[in-house]
Amino acid sequence: MIELADIFRRFGGDYLDKYGNSILYSHQRAIDAITNCRTESLGGHLYGCTKCDTQIFAYHSCKNRHCPKCHTGQTTRWLEQRQTEMLPTPYFHITATIPESLRTIFRSNQEDCYAILMRATADAILELARDPKHIGGTVGILMLLHTWTGQLIFHPHAHCLVTAGGISNDGHTWSPARPGFLIPSRPLSRLIRGKVMTAIKKKRPDIILPENAWRQEWVVKCLPWEAGEKGILNYLARYAYRIAITNRRILAIDQDTVTFSYKDRKKRRWRKCQVSGEEFMRRFLQHVLPGGFHKIRYFGLWHHTKRNIAKQIRVSLELEQTLPDKMPTEEQKPDQDHQAQGSSKIYPDAVCPACKCGQLIILKKLPKRFATLTSGGP
Repeated sequence: MIELADIFRRFGGDYLDKYGNSILYSHQRAIDAITNCRTESLGGHLYGCTKCDTQIFAYHSCKNRHCPKCHTGQTTRWLEQRQTEMLPTPYFHITATIPESLRTIFRSNQEDCYAILMRATADAILELARDPKHIGGTVGILMLLHTWTGQLIFHPHAHCLVTAGGISNDGHTWSPARPGFLIPSRPLSRLIRGKVMTAIKKKRPDIILPENAWRQEWVVKCLPWEAGEKGILNYLARYAYRIAITNRRILAIDQDTVTFSYKDRKKRRWRKCQVSGEEFMRRFLQHVLPGGFHKIRYFGLWHHTKRNIAKQIRVSLELEQTLPDKMPTEEQKPDQDHQAQGSSKIYPDAVCPACKCGQLIILKKLPKRFATLTSGGP
């Protein structure tokens, strides 16, 4: 299988030579980490079999959040925590997308603009949900930031999982949403647009905003989630730590180009996209988040300050109904693509893959030999 690291090794050096003076530190760090992931550069351990002469090298992972070979354990732990927090209630899926006229500004000011989008979207949802005409209570919001399309085009948007109901101001009464309806999409779109504009002008008065962005309708969708609680958990597992592209979508590389697959949502079919190595690097790196930025955030009833109230509501709702099994099935286990790619990790006392009867034990620790890319091509 061709890996993202193979592309970085082939084209990364030339890319850094060309743009090294202007490349962000987070981009440089991602290139080096992904290139060295599970290689001798990061060190590891040498294992040997107690029954035969088999020796196996097991190298450390980079743990960079943009690496397609990492985060299986992190995803699993995060999913287990969400299972204990899920409320036995229907859910809605809300997406809020930035218009094309603002994308250049967002790409150049990622840390501030991403945070503004997420906060404005959450505040708008909470404001409309608290209106007695809709729910009259505080809903729970789990929000994930995405910045890409299938072709790795810059397309910042927020995914929100929202409870179909909210808690009253006194913290005792649960108000369910009407069947199939949470809050109206057009007022929500305009409210998000206004809050984003106000926040950018206040936080970044140096940014010149295009006027047409505040006159056009923003794409905001609010749809009921039909897949049930297990489907919600599957959704969370798939999207929580997803990166812009996984290794299985990379089809071919040559001296000049990269070919990868993407799903055409309108036609509902898979297609191929071929770009130059430099263009692929540019497209991928624009989705590398600023250091320390949290792409998963919790608002409303799921905010950490309201955990006790959420626990009380969960118990109350569980008493009113019989809950289905919360554990995901084999088909719904988290991030299967990452698990498959991370299956080569060897643990102490594992059975020897050669003789099938000996145990693998640690022979020695391998030191790090971390290296950065300085020139193009392998």
